[in-house]
Formats: sequence, C-alpha cells, structure tokens
Amino acid sequence: MKAYPKWRVRLGFKIGWPTIILGKKLAGIPILGKLANPLFALPHSQLTSIPIHTVTIDEEVRARNMSLPIHLVERLLNEAGHIMLLDECICRAHMHVEPRSIGCLVLGRSALDIHPSNGRLVTVEEAKAHVHRAAQAGLVANVAHVWIDPVGFGVKSFGQMQFICFCGPKACLYTDYLHKRAPNLDLSYSRLPGLRTVVDTAICDGCGKCVEPCFVSAITMREGKAVIGGACKACGRCISHCPPRAISIAMDDEEAVFQQLLTRVKSVADIS
Repeated sequence: MKAYPKWRVRLGFKIGWPTIILGKKLAGIPILGKLANPLFALPHSQLTSIPIHTVTIDEEVRARNMSLPIHLVERLLNEAGHIMLLDECICRAHMHVEPRSIGCLVLGRSALDIHPSNGRLVTVEEAKAHVHRAAQAGLVANVAHVWIDPVGFGVKSFGQMQFICFCGPKACLYTDYLHKRAPNLDLSYSRLPGLRTVVDTAICDGCGKCVEPCFVSAITMREGKAVIGGACKACGRCISHCPPRAISIAMDDEEAVFQQLLTRVKSVADIS
C-alpha cells in the first residue's frame, strides 16, 4: 500500500463518509445492526474522550497544581516516538465547518508513513501547543485507534498508529450519529475510568439546554434537574451549554487515570 497524498485522502473521504455514516445508522437498527456491528468492534475501533476544553488556559495558569484532563493528553504525547500534525481536520474540511486548521495528531511509527502533503512532523512541545489551541477553540480530544484512518491515509502500520483528533459538534465521523448505536459502538467508545461528569443540583435550574448537545443521549431531566446517565463518555461537551455552569468534569487521581489511558492505548497500538 502506498501512502496517499492529500488530494487522494480527500477524495476517499468524500466517497467513504456517506458509507460510514450509513453503517452507523444501520448499526442502531436491531436486525440490520448485526451486519454493521462488526465494523465498530474492538480492537479495530477504540475511542476515548478527553475534555481538554473544560478549563481555559488562563484558568490553568492560575491553578498550576490542579489535576486537569488536558494534562492526560500532554503526558500521552511524551510517550510518542514520532508525532505528525495534520494540517487540517479532514472532517471539518469535508463539512465546511471551522476551525478546519486544527488538525489531528498522529502518534507512533505510522507518523513517518503518512504522505508529507497531509502535514508535518512536530516536536512534543509543538504538539502540546497545538493541543492548547484546540482547547481554546472549545474542541474535545478523542484518542482514537480506528481502522478508517490507515485505510483513508493509505498506510499499513495500524498497529503503530494512534490518532488524537480534536472534535466539535456535527462535523465528526467519530461522534456524529451515536444517539442510537450498536453495542460495539458503546464498547469501543467508552468513558475513561476516573473521569466523570457531575451536575451540581443546587445550581442546576432545569433549563434542559444540556440534553440535545449530548451526542450519546446520556442526559435526561428528572424533577427539574439534569441527570447524567451511564452512557456518558465524559467528553464535557455539555458544559459549554449550561448557562448557570452547574456541570463540571471531575477527575480522580491524575496518575491513576493516566495509567488507565496508557493501558488502553497500549492494548491496541505501540506509539513508542
């Protein structure tokens, strides 16, 4: 397999996008889902959300000793032997949604195999600065090991490939169309243990504005208060939709959570 230049990646994505979306929709239908379900099974499809946008950069500077979800991504970058920064988000470019220029990071030996027209190799510090730009743009980091990526970029080194994508609403091949989903999609896209979404019921005014933005339909209203269900992926997207700021992300011991993330990554890919 020869790595694809950018024009070929874009063309393949334009052709493949409707097929993948159709597969995700079919996967939510009990009978048809049996056919589509294998496309989203572990270990060929694994995603983990990290809510990097839940604390602004200024707030982080004022609270250097806080354990913040963005630190998990920074520490993961330290583990990577090679990092490529893609010069655009292929999803947002396809959907004509901004910010297109905040592209994915590719970790591992596969970064050397991707055609250079798609991006450039960067240092760990450059990659960390990119993560902070994504956080300031309000995007969610998705640590992704999905078969679509090596196929789309024309590389063989899937076992040495880990993407960190920076995703927004309604322009993401990973997170769109997950309100009704097959069991494999729930298994492959699972919440990282130690991260959880918390609602302060004393502050929640029951406006319900957090319900619709949840891409996995994990939020319901009960007795005038938002309730986070077990399907929550702890992406933190609901936080920016809460006017009274009643929703937050809680993280247990940072070291323990990071080890959970690292174990999850190492179970599917070697990024050294």
